[in-house]
Amino acid sequence: MVELSLADYARTLTNDIQSQAEAEGGSIPRTFAQRVLEQLEEGGFVANTTVAYHDEHGVMIYGFGVSEDRDVLDLYTVDFHLNPAVDKLTKSEVQRAYRRLLAFLRKAGNIRPNFHETDEVYQLCEGVEKAFAGASKIRLFLFSNRESTARSMPEPTDFQGTPVTYELWDLARLHRHETSGSLGEPIVVDFDPPLPCLSADSTEPNHSVTLAVLPGRLLAELYDQHRTRLLELNVRAFLQTRGKVNRGIRRTLLTRPGRFLAYNNGITATASEAVFEEDENGKRTAIRRLTGLQIVNGGQTTATLHHVFKGDKKDLEGVGVQMKLTLVRPSDLMEIVPLISEYSNTQNKVTLVDFSSNDQFHVDFERVSRSLWAPAVDGGGQETRWFYERARGQYAEEEAKHTTPAAKRKFRIAHPPRQKFAKSDLAKYVNSWNQLPYLVSRGAQKNFTEFRLLIEQTPPVVDVAYCQRVIAMGILFRAVDAVAKECEAGSHKALVTTYTMARLCAATEKRIDLDRIWREQTVTEALRDAAAELCPLVMRVVIQEGKHVTEWAKSSKCWDEVSQIGWQVPDALAAELLDRPVEFLVDTREEEAERLARLTEIGAEEWETLGEWARQTRSLDPSEQHAATLIATKLATNGKITSSQVRQGLEIYDKAVRIGFNPSAL
Repeated sequence: MVELSLADYARTLTNDIQSQAEAEGGSIPRTFAQRVLEQLEEGGFVANTTVAYHDEHGVMIYGFGVSEDRDVLDLYTVDFHLNPAVDKLTKSEVQRAYRRLLAFLRKAGNIRPNFHETDEVYQLCEGVEKAFAGASKIRLFLFSNRESTARSMPEPTDFQGTPVTYELWDLARLHRHETSGSLGEPIVVDFDPPLPCLSADSTEPNHSVTLAVLPGRLLAELYDQHRTRLLELNVRAFLQTRGKVNRGIRRTLLTRPGRFLAYNNGITATASEAVFEEDENGKRTAIRRLTGLQIVNGGQTTATLHHVFKGDKKDLEGVGVQMKLTLVRPSDLMEIVPLISEYSNTQNKVTLVDFSSNDQFHVDFERVSRSLWAPAVDGGGQETRWFYERARGQYAEEEAKHTTPAAKRKFRIAHPPRQKFAKSDLAKYVNSWNQLPYLVSRGAQKNFTEFRLLIEQTPPVVDVAYCQRVIAMGILFRAVDAVAKECEAGSHKALVTTYTMARLCAATEKRIDLDRIWREQTVTEALRDAAAELCPLVMRVVIQEGKHVTEWAKSSKCWDEVSQIGWQVPDALAAELLDRPVEFLVDTREEEAERLARLTEIGAEEWETLGEWARQTRSLDPSEQHAATLIATKLATNGKITSSQVRQGLEIYDKAVRIGFNPSAL
């Protein structure tokens, strides 16, 4: 992996934030806050985040978040400089930023009445007040693109009896997080006194296994400190105590804590490094330190222990939890840990684990998309690529491989920063297209988790056509986003955008010509005008008085109301729609067989005729002409035709028929 220097990272980060803010029409500090929060949510540091800005004398805040169990309130603020290398972030500036966050918390009840209830500041105050009422801990976050000179963080304090801790994500820490791949900062646990263990070595790498019994309170405290970061990177949801297994765990903890070790299967964990105590024979007898601790299985056990410890106020005295620990090299983590998770025998293993960067879908999408050149649209003939970041930091990593300024400029011309998109963006585009705006409104991570489950249930065929159409969805989403900005959706623009796109797709029955959007790299005037006509109607439903907009938008009831908006597709757009919906889902075996039978029935001679017709009339793209001729050749020689070629070929055939191909007349 090519790692950017701190100075290069600072320039890249600042340029990216400026470009993104300009493209989205937002403020630079707010865009910076959104980017950092998305990364931290992906890494498990924060959850349920809301970006909202308020600034007045002695007060500044850029948003808040609440842990999944509603136990921790996070407040966020930002320090962003266009020339981060000029001055460093001083200790006094850090302390002032934290004071301004606490001042907001203190004054929120007085600030709120000064704003209308649909205003983001009103809802920011209301959301923070509600979260604070149920929180037992407050964390204050400062995000900065400058390097801090502060040697230490303020000591934990309290606010009206609630403990307050401080988190500084300065340039250096952001750099460490973003260049460390998907693992983020490793969790380090020191055991004092050392934890007795039984260790078994192996000649196989990554198979050194250690058994130990953790005190239940220690595991609950680790979860309290690290939250879902402890539960396999991208696990996002504590399943509460509604499930049968969780209720059983809780009942045992409350009524028979001494039997918990006997009843419960414990946890399966991994670590990248360990420090042991050894006896005179070199045998490992106790664990002193673990680095990179992750719980692979036993997430519900861990979270339920925490719930009983914090919610039920039980000290967990006498509760022991067995742990099977495997030491895994960081370089092998992505390969080994999913297998350990799959084969571990637990009472209800964590099923939302997300080593998603290595999911076959994302590997395939990256591979295919890297081969795509988007058509030139600026008149200069310069083709470009849409850069899919399968793992965080890939764009910066690829750019860093080009060492000279000229080479870097060439890379950016071919891969414009505005055409970079991540896994969370892809999920947002597809779920908006599929009319699931209430999932998109739940935030990048929750929406991505739902998207991942959907593609596991119905895996798409990740071929050229699929990638082009997903990118076209992104172009459509961004066009609707620009419309929402023109309609002055304000701080609720993201919610209005996904709902407007979803309603547009519902009204058109997903017959929007995504292939045309890909070819032209923009939406048509008719499509943009339709979005502009629809957007204000959507806004009136999403942004309602008496409703907390961000919470309302997360509800399927909001989509029910938006889907009932009385709006007809304008004639200009109706004339552009396809005859049938765009298809994306994988075919069943029966459907694949039917498609292949239809393609074969058309016959090699007719496919050859289609290719010749396309060359003479220039009605199809050269790639489509070639595909038709290739199918003709394979049919004539009994060559193998892949499922993606069958799908693409039939789409080309149907398109040719729509625009005038008539083999019987030739």
